[in-house]
Amino acid sequence: MTSGIPTAAISRLVTYLRILEHLEAENVSRTSSNDLAERASVTAFQVRKDLAYFGRFGTRGMGYTVPVLKRELVRVLGLNQTWNVVIVGVGRLGQAIANYPAASDYQFTYVGLFDVNPDLIGQEVRGLTVQHISELPAFARTTRIDMGFLAVPPDRAQDAAQSLADAGVRGILNFAPIVIQPRTHDTDAGPDLSPEWRGVTIENVDFLAGMKRLAFYILNPHLQHIQTEE
Repeated sequence: MTSGIPTAAISRLVTYLRILEHLEAENVSRTSSNDLAERASVTAFQVRKDLAYFGRFGTRGMGYTVPVLKRELVRVLGLNQTWNVVIVGVGRLGQAIANYPAASDYQFTYVGLFDVNPDLIGQEVRGLTVQHISELPAFARTTRIDMGFLAVPPDRAQDAAQSLADAGVRGILNFAPIVIQPRTHDTDAGPDLSPEWRGVTIENVDFLAGMKRLAFYILNPHLQHIQTEE
């Protein structure tokens, strides 16, 4: 993937993929940028621009073959390979995430569950035994971890994220309503990321922020907003 691709474009690819999956389930074999745009609440120009970042997938005047475009977006998004995921924080939210049935449809495999609550340690959730977070380094030495999901209270999120980074995890999905601050160290050129944080991507999922945005748009219907990002 080349640099300079907007984050919003990646989010829209996820939306296009979901639309293509629905079309395929309805036995629709071809679609167009206009059709995708209408279903995704964007413009046809935006669809074509987003897809053009990654190659040429359609035929001028004929649109896109649904299974082919779906396959290509799966490839671009990296969903044609297995991703090993651990969940840190196995309370109600963590367990709900672990039991979400669709994750395996996209090659996301839960391989470990971690917490600090002694009442949860040793419990089994979806075939996995909850381990203490202190066991994460040893676990990471024997099991590849690609992503870590944080479902911990805000006051524990920073330490939990640091534990994931220290274990070599390069993708963190943060459900805690707090901004994770990667560790830095001072250099002659100024602050620089600590080695364990280099290449780490953090994706924040803030339910409360979404509710606040909804409140604003409900009070300001003339600014009606449709969120198409994941």
